[in-house]
Amino acid sequence: MRRVANTLVVLLMLSTVVVAAESPKSLFKKGQKAEARGDYEGAYDFYRQAYDQKPEELRYRVPYERLRFLAAASKVHRGQKLRDQGKLQDALALFEQAAAIDPSNDLAAQEVRRTQQMIQKQSQPANKPTAKNEEEDPLRQRLEDATPPVMLAPMASVPINALELTEDSKVAYETIGKLANINVLFDPDYTSRRLTLRLKNVSIQDALDIVALESRTFWRPVTANTIFVAQDTQAKRRELEQNVVKTFYLGNVSGPTDLQDIVNAIRTVLEVQRIQQIPSQSAIVIKGTPDQLALAEKMINDIDKAKPEVIVDVVVAQVRRDKLRDLGITPPENASVALQNTSLSGSTNNGTTTSGSSGPTLNFNDLQHLNSTNYAVVIDPAKAVALFSDNDAKLLQTPRIRATDNEKATLKIADKIPIATGSFGTPVGIGTATGAIGVNTQFQYTDVGVILEITPRVHPDGQVTLKTVMEISNLNGSTTIGGITQPIISTRRVEHTIRLNDGEINLLGGINEDQETTTAGGTPFLGQIPLLKYLFSEQKHEKVTNEIVFLLVPHIVRNQELNDLNKKAFDVGTGSGIDLHIAAQQPPRAEGPQVAETAPALQPRVPAERPQPAVSPATNPAAPANPVATNPGANTPTQPSQPAAPSGAAADTPASSGTGPITLRLDPGAVSQKQGSTFSMNVVVAHGQDISAVPLQISYDPKVLQFVSVANGDYLSKDGQTALLVHRDDPVSGKLQVTAQRQPGSGGVNGDGTVFSLVFAAKAKGSGTVAITIPAARNSRNQPLEVLGSQAIVKID
Repeated sequence: MRRVANTLVVLLMLSTVVVAAESPKSLFKKGQKAEARGDYEGAYDFYRQAYDQKPEELRYRVPYERLRFLAAASKVHRGQKLRDQGKLQDALALFEQAAAIDPSNDLAAQEVRRTQQMIQKQSQPANKPTAKNEEEDPLRQRLEDATPPVMLAPMASVPINALELTEDSKVAYETIGKLANINVLFDPDYTSRRLTLRLKNVSIQDALDIVALESRTFWRPVTANTIFVAQDTQAKRRELEQNVVKTFYLGNVSGPTDLQDIVNAIRTVLEVQRIQQIPSQSAIVIKGTPDQLALAEKMINDIDKAKPEVIVDVVVAQVRRDKLRDLGITPPENASVALQNTSLSGSTNNGTTTSGSSGPTLNFNDLQHLNSTNYAVVIDPAKAVALFSDNDAKLLQTPRIRATDNEKATLKIADKIPIATGSFGTPVGIGTATGAIGVNTQFQYTDVGVILEITPRVHPDGQVTLKTVMEISNLNGSTTIGGITQPIISTRRVEHTIRLNDGEINLLGGINEDQETTTAGGTPFLGQIPLLKYLFSEQKHEKVTNEIVFLLVPHIVRNQELNDLNKKAFDVGTGSGIDLHIAAQQPPRAEGPQVAETAPALQPRVPAERPQPAVSPATNPAAPANPVATNPGANTPTQPSQPAAPSGAAADTPASSGTGPITLRLDPGAVSQKQGSTFSMNVVVAHGQDISAVPLQISYDPKVLQFVSVANGDYLSKDGQTALLVHRDDPVSGKLQVTAQRQPGSGGVNGDGTVFSLVFAAKAKGSGTVAITIPAARNSRNQPLEVLGSQAIVKID
């Protein structure tokens, strides 16, 4: 009993092992089912397990090797989706699995490297420099450390209210550069010209371009806040202009011809001399100025676009109906009489009796012995026909063809039929003589069936023009010509050009055939008598109706995609060179009523004085309010672009005044106006000493007042020098920044006078204030001065 129990345990263990190890056949079937479902990863796993169990079986190895690519591609596709969702680690795992499944799949290896770089970049702190490999190629490192083309820092659209000067062109550049807080360098070969400029309401960028145009010079950025000025000549441009090299990869060119067309367009329009096409990579390498490369990139983006595509549904419908009616009785039409069973008499020749020849032969002696058994009468049988046939055939062909814009697409569903086109004879040599002539026949194969050629043209309005050629042919019998059997081919061909809307159904062409045939046969005279004709004649009536209709239905699956940049025109300078005109950029603007208190970045830098506290109105409204002193020296940053102060004077030390503090007040101090009227208010300086610039921030009540304009006064230009005036208004918060400045190199102004005049409009009824919230002034050495501000009361009735 114990031996039997042990045997049962062993058998049970063996059966468990057999069940656990699934057979290769079962795994193979599971792989087939998974492949039919489109689950290539699961199918690959099943095929791999079956192959691992029986690697010598070819039936398991072939699908295992075949599914490598599909399984790896499926994992790559899933990994790309996960990476787009930000799941980099999961995506990396799928890419690595795909690379392990199919090592020949370079896309999987590329995605592994790309994802690893993304993970490394994501985990690295933003302020931590990238670790450099000691064995790294120094040239590659040099390229990675190289900077893009130098560009000037964005210039805010701060208008220059008035610029009038008759000076050297260098002075003009330096004046605008000081106003924009940028450095100006000049070429050693630069030749100055005396200019007369009168500019109003122009931006700093436009002012620089106008001076360059007037003085026949050009400037280019050296750093973000430095420009270099030189004479505008071809030699100087080649010597000083920046050059940039960039490789453009084109993704929609279909051949070397398209690539050559783009290269020719760039070379002709942009006058780029150094351009090279790489057909093997569908790439273009260009060397030129930054403006040339920017325009080249625009042209490539304009031209290198996916062509529109159209799917055309073709419907060929044929309906054929054949009705046949055959009725009648045909009596016997032929009768014949024959002799039979005649015994022929023999003849004696020299005592010999000979039998007659085969076939009945009669003589006059036999006629007297003929009876009824010697005659046979043969009469044709009578025929009665009652036949009705009705054949109804429908043929529907719906091929679908997809075509690219302006590219011909051809669809052929046809058989090749041989047709003899000619024959020639060749003599066959017999020894040295010429013998018989052999005949060789030449054949040409022609397509018989459905042949469709469509060339679409997609229009921007969504319509499609189709240049169509449709031919439907079939074999309709044969004929013998010159001893050669030739096929008879019937052809229906339609060729025309139509313009349709997307999805519009068009009847390309139709053929309607209606054929009716009546045939009568029977006994003469009797077959033509009414009523009797049905007993002595046969009537056959056949009616054939055949109708063929061709329909075309276009569907746009990809249209031409154009953005605003593709349709935009650009100012590219003059005919002597490509030079993009960069528009002045708007400074960022805060939302809501609160606006930054600082001046624009490209205005002359103003020390950050503390805001002037509000001043209590005097008892007498007509009297000016008592100004309150501020601390102009507090929080004053050092400006690296300021000129060096003379020895013994600090650049940021407020200059002392021997006659008391400088005062900036609003005149008049109290204003009463009607709603809808306009009025002016002057900013007057008192006790001025060596004043060269007056940058102010003025606040007003935007609910009551509306700023209109600002004009220069006579204070800064009392000695004949022109004063520059720049302003920026924010009507939402009621903050007005105004800067009046004398030309660089001119001395300061002393005494009293009007710096500038403000014009306001009475917007709504109520009371408000106009206050100099940040008063400031600078001397000829660009040092801040101690200044007091004031405010005025405005009442609108």
